[in-house]
Amino acid sequence: MTAFPDNFLWGGATSAAQIEGGRCADGKGLSHLDYVYYRGPKIPCNFMLKKDLEKAKAEESTLNFPNRRGIDFYHRYKEDIALLAEMGFKSFRMSVSWTRLFPTGLEETPDPDGVAFYHNVFRELHKYGIEPLVTMCHYELPIGFVDKYNGWVSPEVIGPFVKYTSFLIDEYKDEVKYWLTFNEINMVCAVPWLGGGIVLDKDGEFEMPVFRKGPPNLNKLPKELLHQWDQLSHQALHHQFIASALTVKYAHEHAPQCLIGNMFNLHHLYPETPSPADALRAHEETEFNMFFCDVMAGGSYPEWIRSYYRKHDIHINYVDHYEEILREGKVDFISLSYYLSSIVTADPERQERIGSFIRTLHNPYLQTSDFGWQIDPTALRISLNELRDRFHLPIYIVENGIGAFETPGEDGTIHDDYRVAYLREHITAIKEAIGDGVEIMGYTPWGCIDLVSCSLVSMTKRYGFVYVDADDEGNGTYERTRKDSFWWYKKVIASNGEDLD
Repeated sequence: MTAFPDNFLWGGATSAAQIEGGRCADGKGLSHLDYVYYRGPKIPCNFMLKKDLEKAKAEESTLNFPNRRGIDFYHRYKEDIALLAEMGFKSFRMSVSWTRLFPTGLEETPDPDGVAFYHNVFRELHKYGIEPLVTMCHYELPIGFVDKYNGWVSPEVIGPFVKYTSFLIDEYKDEVKYWLTFNEINMVCAVPWLGGGIVLDKDGEFEMPVFRKGPPNLNKLPKELLHQWDQLSHQALHHQFIASALTVKYAHEHAPQCLIGNMFNLHHLYPETPSPADALRAHEETEFNMFFCDVMAGGSYPEWIRSYYRKHDIHINYVDHYEEILREGKVDFISLSYYLSSIVTADPERQERIGSFIRTLHNPYLQTSDFGWQIDPTALRISLNELRDRFHLPIYIVENGIGAFETPGEDGTIHDDYRVAYLREHITAIKEAIGDGVEIMGYTPWGCIDLVSCSLVSMTKRYGFVYVDADDEGNGTYERTRKDSFWWYKKVIASNGEDLD
């Protein structure tokens, strides 16, 4: 019978920008995510044109910036970690805020209060036997690098980043064994502001249409903007690859007891029909999705991506000796987020694009969440096998979950049987993949405590085992309440994945 290994790292995942709050506490600086303002319950907020950033800065005192509040983990971390321990967590994925340590990203020495805060968090986790899994950069970039360099488009960001990550390794290597460099590194190509601090429209030439259901459809945007999107995002991606590889090499040399991985957003892709054209498009999109691991785990750019760059008139200014840097900075394990699969068609009129990615068509064989994400645990099993065959590295599933509208009942309880069903099916798929011979290190479902959602920058979309009494405007007591899924997941962990009823 297939079983989870005894050392399997059950837990949950968060990010600093979405939980910490304490916007200016103890000298913390502002990141580019602190300028993403709430625009409504169904309007995606992760695209930024010049006019949006100007508005955020000009109207800073009146706009609603949910990331600046988070769920006040900064002041309530002991209470929250005690809840994780009550569930039996073995691992807690969190991130460090660059600007809490280096407020502008350019300081010679870190802020001592910020340094102490993370020491305190790690100590509290270890008190309960919980291993921290730390993301060094979870979509956070000091705002000054956006203003001066247009984010990761410039190689000037690499040096300060590696200085920051080297400090993390030196300071916390005895408290943190598991590290990730960038969260969902491929998202810089789909959401340039979120993933790279990139203002696509620096000169204010374009008008971005408002799409109330998901990101903009690139088929409807000006060709000049589309090319700018591709050019800037892939240049920024190259700089992130280099910064990650340099960080990995530093960790291997200065903290060999640590393991450091990459992290990408995984989509399994099905052709819409058995037609060879659809099959080819699905293959091409799969190759693009795997490209990020090819570089970070394989240590080199595959030839096909160079062909893609030539075909799309993308010109990358490669960092000197980049091939050697990538070869020497290969990660120890692969980590991923997985939420949904996608359908691919060769028909360009029906296949909407999001940067270098596609937006999925409807799959009639799958159920759909409150927010339109289709539920497909089988695709996770297939993809885990594909990753095993391609990279032969351990895999850590560091995000997975279902976002839903939730309000407590009259008695204050939250009955989230849909979350239990979703997680049960995905844990079963992971168990089956282990039986297939995939080495899986752990599983940390996303948003284990309700947090500010990334896509809507609000509290409306909830993922957690723990409910946080806060609304989109920041109103509420911020008290924590255990949902039904809390007790179910506690049982799953206690049985090491055997009791899923």
